[in-house]
Amino acid sequence: MSSIAFQGQPGAYSDLVCRVSYPEMTTLPCETFEAAIDAVHEGRAALAMLPPENSLAGRVADMHALLPGSGLSIIAEKFLRIEHCLLAPKGASIASIKRIHSHPVALGQVRRLIRELGATPVVEYDTAGAAEIIAAKNSIEDAAIASALAGELHGLQILRRNVEDEAHNTTRFYVMAKEPVVFPPDTPNLMTTFVFKVRNVPAALFKALGGFATNGVNMTKLESYMVNGTFTATQFLAEVDGHPAQENLRLAFEELAFFSTEIKILGTYKADPFRLAQRAGG
Repeated sequence: MSSIAFQGQPGAYSDLVCRVSYPEMTTLPCETFEAAIDAVHEGRAALAMLPPENSLAGRVADMHALLPGSGLSIIAEKFLRIEHCLLAPKGASIASIKRIHSHPVALGQVRRLIRELGATPVVEYDTAGAAEIIAAKNSIEDAAIASALAGELHGLQILRRNVEDEAHNTTRFYVMAKEPVVFPPDTPNLMTTFVFKVRNVPAALFKALGGFATNGVNMTKLESYMVNGTFTATQFLAEVDGHPAQENLRLAFEELAFFSTEIKILGTYKADPFRLAQRAGG
């Protein structure tokens, strides 16, 4: 139970954020998000580190579908600045690189580098997997876009650091556990994540959200997505500041319940210092 599960191979960015956030724990790589969730349920891991969104690529759609039925609670959020490295075998140089391998999202984030080198992008299933492939190929013409950790684990050299096009490339992660962490309602800087479905009547969403406005609750996220492949039922994932037991949020949830068919709280947790720093900065 001293392990934390993540989706991906050793050296993936999810592995890196686990190591940075919980250095006392052993990271447990899993093939899928579902496998990481199962690892917690089966007792092979105490926590799961799962990414709901990236500042450039947007939301991770699979996570939105998995969260409500995961049986886990969000106990924390973590942010990781994504710092892509150009990795290659020993003996390679910038001039020798002809092909760059990585996950398609990562390749889309290093277009300037690809143009500069005149290289051919090669799609792989993930960033850490690309580093493993490059290490096995041992060709001075092939490089990978991945983390410095992936380069270290696979014995690759870093030809260039921070090759991403945008400096604000950041991934947010949920830390999930079997049991919620219980905070006193007056704990500062709490957030609550929940999902809900509104009744299929005119203006239901407008009315359902009215209670948050009238009770002065700050809503930081509201996203809709399809449920079970139907075009008539939409589920919403929302995040608000505060604790459900606080008077203003309790009243807002009461009003939401009147216009909703289902509400499920996924977790109440402390806002990460990264979020608080961004708020303080404007």
